[in-house]
Parts: sequence; C-alpha cells; structure tokens
Amino acid sequence: MENQQVWFVTGASKGLGLVLVQQLLKAGHQVAATSRTKQDLIKATGSDQSVNFLPLEVSLTDEESVKNAVSATISHFSKIDVVVNNAGYGQVGTLEELSDSEARQNFDVNVFGSLNVIRYVMPHLRTQHSGKIFNIASVGGFFGNFPGWGIYCATKFAVAGFTESLAAESKSFGISATVVYPGYFRTNFLSKESLIVPANPIPEYVEARAGQEAHENEINGTQAGDPEKAADVLIKIASENEVPVHLFLGQDAYDMASVKIQTIQTDLENWKDLATSTNFEN
Repeated sequence: MENQQVWFVTGASKGLGLVLVQQLLKAGHQVAATSRTKQDLIKATGSDQSVNFLPLEVSLTDEESVKNAVSATISHFSKIDVVVNNAGYGQVGTLEELSDSEARQNFDVNVFGSLNVIRYVMPHLRTQHSGKIFNIASVGGFFGNFPGWGIYCATKFAVAGFTESLAAESKSFGISATVVYPGYFRTNFLSKESLIVPANPIPEYVEARAGQEAHENEINGTQAGDPEKAADVLIKIASENEVPVHLFLGQDAYDMASVKIQTIQTDLENWKDLATSTNFEN
C-alpha cells in the first residue's frame, strides 16, 4: 500500500477509538492499539496480533507501561506515523460535589495519560523528522457551559492547551499536533461503563441533575454524529501535508464553537476600554 501509515491509537476497545482502528485496518494501514485489557481489544476488533495489527494491554497512567507499549510498536512496525490520544472517560458532577480523588482520577486518565504517550513517542518522531499527533478532547474543551461537567471540561481544556504548545514545540521537527473537539457522536461514551457519576450528589444542583439525566437517558443513543464518518475525517486529515491545530468535529461542535467565539468577541469589545487601561503611563 503506497500510502500505508503506522498508527498508535489509545482507548481502542470501544467508542471512536474502536471505530477508527476498524476503519484503519480496513483501509490497509498498520495499527498498534491500546486498551486496559488486551482480550477486550482482540474481542472488540475481531483481530489478533498480525503483520498489520498489534493489540497492547496498557495502563496509560503508568509511565513504564506506556514506555513499553511505544517500544513494542517500534519493534513491530519499525516506526510510528500517527498518534491518536483517544483514551478517556466522562466524569459528571459539580465542582462542589466531586471529591479530590474523583477529580484527580479524571485528570490522571484524560490529561496525564496523554502526556505520558507524548513523552515517549516524541523521541521517535523527532528522530524521523515526521509524525502527526491527534489529541482527542471534546467540544467541552472549548465550550464549557455545561452544568455538572466542570471537571471533565477542565481536563479537555487542558488537552487543548498542551496541544497548542505541542504544535509550536514540534513544528521545527516536521511534527504536527491537532486538538480534536468532537461534538455528540453515537458511541458508548454516555453508557454506564464509560460515564462516571458523582459518588455524593447534592440534590440542590437541579440543573446539573437534569443535565445528567438527559445525557444518560435522552441523548445517549440519539447522538447525531456518525463515528465512522468521524474516523474517516481523521484518516483523511492524516494524509494531508498541512493539518489544522484545532479541529471541531461535527455540526454541533462547529455551532457551539461559533457561539463561544462570538461571546468572547462581545466581551472583548464591551470591556475593552477598562480592560486595556492597565499599562504604565508614558
């Protein structure tokens, strides 16, 4: 295959990660895919280890586990062309409700797990002077107006922030970095095994409880986004020479981003005179 690439995809046993791996293998690419349980990954993909597929059992919060996975990928395929930091989970709960451990665990997986991958793939990408990194955030990493999703949004805002810096840091090495902001896609992200609810909910947070109920029972299974089409977009962009730093995936993500940008523009202009009056006088 002339345009065959080697992909390293985390969180590949379900959701967008699984669909992406399936689409990649179907298209003839070589894929190293990670999951917390190797057998779950093999079962989900219907594929065992082969010339084109390397299933890996990885704990992304364990640096040694990540280091070994990257080394195994290089050993198996000789290189890595595209990295997709997809692993993560949704944490519902207001800032008051969630304990320190609940909040930190969400950051450990959604933020520090991706940083561990970046830390160990970058030496290889720098050496070969090429590579593309896609960090999967969420539209909630740009538009945070969701009561009860503050910690989750904060993890995804963090992903967006470090991806911008990574894009600047890696550009001179021929490496690109893209933060992907998916909207609502019809995966199992909102199912009970992927969505964690607060251990100690506070009934007074009416809007947060209503939002949680809607995500669990109304939105789940009716999302407008087609994950196969999302995977196709990522595969297409990975074949381009020039890629975006910011990719809003889905019409809903595009619309919410537009609202946020307009809100920022309005606040900038309405408060411009006062906010820019802070320099020393000449």
